[in-house]
Amino acid sequence: MKADYPWQELYVAAILETDDAKLLTRLPALKAAIDARLQELQMDHGGSSEERQAISDALVGLNALRRDLQARSQDTGMSKA
Repeated sequence: MKADYPWQELYVAAILETDDAKLLTRLPALKAAIDARLQELQMDHGGSSEERQAISDALVGLNALRRDLQARSQDTGMSKA
């Protein structure tokens, strides 16, 4: 998957991460990058509708990753994301 936006590199890395311990550190970094980009978009009213949709989709994916990681961590006793 080609990353069209800088925050997407973090999203792709999180989606492809197979190590739950590493994923625990990737998820907050991804959320912070998306939040920072959303703040930029609010300040300058920039960005494309495509990027806004990509961010929306990424946030859905991020929440799914968090739920999945949380379910696995409860099964193994690992700390929650």
